[in-house]
Formats: sequence, C-alpha cells, structure tokens
Amino acid sequence: MMGVASVKEDIKAVIVAGFAGLVAGACSMAIGEFVSVCTQRDVEIAQMKREKLKGSSKSDGNDEKLPNPAQAAAASALAFAIGAVLPLLAAAFIRQPMVRMAVVVAVASVALVVFGVVGALLGRTPVAKSSARVLVGGWMAMGTTFGLTKLIGSNHGMQI
Repeated sequence: MMGVASVKEDIKAVIVAGFAGLVAGACSMAIGEFVSVCTQRDVEIAQMKREKLKGSSKSDGNDEKLPNPAQAAAASALAFAIGAVLPLLAAAFIRQPMVRMAVVVAVASVALVVFGVVGALLGRTPVAKSSARVLVGGWMAMGTTFGLTKLIGSNHGMQI
C-alpha cells in the first residue's frame, strides 16, 4: 500500500494493492513457515532415528512433541492477514491521500508493536526489545517500499 500510495493518489489502487499484498504476504509467510517447520521436523525425526539406533532413545512419546507444519503455516498466514487487514481497513475510509498514508503508517505501527508484545510474552523474552525490533523492521519495510516505488514510479514515467 505504501508503494502504490507513493505514486498514485487513487484510493481504489491503494486498496487493491493492499489486498494483493495481504494475500501474497499471507501465502508467502505460510509457505515459508511450512517449509521451515517441515525441515525442523525432518531433522528431529532423523535425530530420533540416530538415537534409537545407538540404543539411547527412551521412546517416551517424542512423536507427540514434533512440530506440526500445517498448523504453523496456518498460524503464520493468519497472523500476517490480521496484521495486514488493519491498515487496509483504515485506508479504505480516508479520502485525502496524505492523511490516508499517515493513518496507514500509524495503524501498521500499532499492529507491529502489538505483535512484538504478544511474541515477547509468548516467548518469555524482553517486551521492549522485541516490540522495538518488530516496529523498526516494519518501518524499514514500509520506508523501503515507499522509497523504491516512488523512485521507479516517478522518475521513469511509468503509468500505474
């Protein structure tokens, strides 16, 4: 949304870009999480087999502790979609382009902080550090998207 908003004031284009970003981002996060957790699961299974061959396995139901790739993928996609829908909804109701962009940044920032806090609480890590990391990372992504799209869309006469 930030990229398209940097070169186009039309609210429809911004909303379509936001929706496309939501779907693409949720799919990307889900697939990445699925692949990552599948790999982690494969490593853990291989380790359990090696331990069993050595005779050091206790067979205490470790299969139940294995990560679930589908569950991780669904959780990742849902988390991304929830985080992406908030600025999308906020943008849908604001007609002035500059105000819309400021509201998108503000709403996205609040969502990023909330996700940072939740992640820290679930992981039992320092809340301030986690929240700051997520917020700054989000700002960097928004700024990069805005800047590069503005550069490409404005200086090269592209019609978007």
